[in-house]
Amino acid sequence: MDALAVILERPERLAVSRLPLTPAGAADAVIAVSWSGISTGTERLLWSGRMPPFPGMGYPLVPGYESVGTVVEAAADAPVRVGQTVFVPGARCFGAVRGLFGGAASHLVAPAARLVSVDPALGDRACLIALAATAYRALGGVAAGSTPLIVGHGVLGRLLARLTVAVGADPTVWETDPTRRDGATGYAVLAPDEDARRDYAVITDVSGDASGLDGLIAHLAPGGEIVLAGFYEAPLSFAFPPAFMREARIRISAEFRPDDLAAVTALIEGGRLSLDGLITHRAPAAQAQDAYRTAFADPACLKMILDWRDAA
Repeated sequence: MDALAVILERPERLAVSRLPLTPAGAADAVIAVSWSGISTGTERLLWSGRMPPFPGMGYPLVPGYESVGTVVEAAADAPVRVGQTVFVPGARCFGAVRGLFGGAASHLVAPAARLVSVDPALGDRACLIALAATAYRALGGVAAGSTPLIVGHGVLGRLLARLTVAVGADPTVWETDPTRRDGATGYAVLAPDEDARRDYAVITDVSGDASGLDGLIAHLAPGGEIVLAGFYEAPLSFAFPPAFMREARIRISAEFRPDDLAAVTALIEGGRLSLDGLITHRAPAAQAQDAYRTAFADPACLKMILDWRDAA
């Protein structure tokens, strides 16, 4: 069996070509992918060739960890069944071609235990579950009644803000790009220089800007925490004395885990987390070359989705 897949052959060189799939084992399922999302964080770095050393890194590779499709093959005792709609957090099923993260293809072979059942009514919005789980992990101990700061109003920042509101907190969001300051529901979005507060107990950065730590520390309350939830290509540094005076804590929020996926799925199913209004662009998978360029270059593109349903 083979699949049509997005292949990053080298930095800024992308093709959509057929690749043989690794045969499914007893614990695997085969998924016919309907949609996959393009990440403007990690995939941008893979595309540009600026990804820091990372396990599995190298070209050629199949990117993508935001895929949704239908199970077309699974064992009778598998945790998923044929015909079920599932979210696939990437795959490694392309032989010599690396899967980093291996979800941008028409068909995937993945361990059945890693698949997450989703409501078919979500459609391509279910691709956002990975970012929702990333935001949930970054949320940490934010509690009801608190007033945290979120830096960045892309899709990850918006999901984090929605989750923060869902737990009863009142977030403020910073965004430097005026075109991205709209779309807020239940929270304020400001330019950083419009915010005079210097007492945030929690500041979560999802911007990926490695140069902004000193500015964040200046807005932190004594004993406060800065959460780094973006993906940073450059080394991070900060002036020690201001951080020392505030006894600042810095936490790195790593990639999501299965329990994060389960938690946000429950929130979505319970109506406490909406995925509406976050996908701005869609393209057939055959037009992936142009779609990737748009996703990375157009500030109006919050989220680009590739449609694999006609990619026979």
